[in-house]
Amino acid sequence: MSIYQEIILEHYRHPKNYGEIKNPTKKIKLTNPLCGDRIEMMIKLVDNIIVEIKFQGQGCAISQAASSLLTDYAKGKSKEKLKKLDREFMIKLLGIDLGPNRIKCALLPLEALKKLLI
Repeated sequence: MSIYQEIILEHYRHPKNYGEIKNPTKKIKLTNPLCGDRIEMMIKLVDNIIVEIKFQGQGCAISQAASSLLTDYAKGKSKEKLKKLDREFMIKLLGIDLGPNRIKCALLPLEALKKLLI
């Protein structure tokens, strides 16, 4: 098992930023209809900076680990910086090769974050 696979399993078993924010600035729920992954993401913004971000949901190890890693990365970052994140960023963040079906799992939290930043 590679170090990246171990990191993904660790984030899946012990996700960071899992839970709810009381009185979030925005929140969104998304589902990946192909596999059934579900995510609810919420943020608290102050001066266009994410001061708090959390997620809840159910899904495969990839979607849950991607949510954990992305929310950890996003804390303290500006909306403008986060709007520039893309598919390649998420693949690099996860550090593993993903097939076409799994890439959708990895991109679900990024889609949620981008919709929250509109």
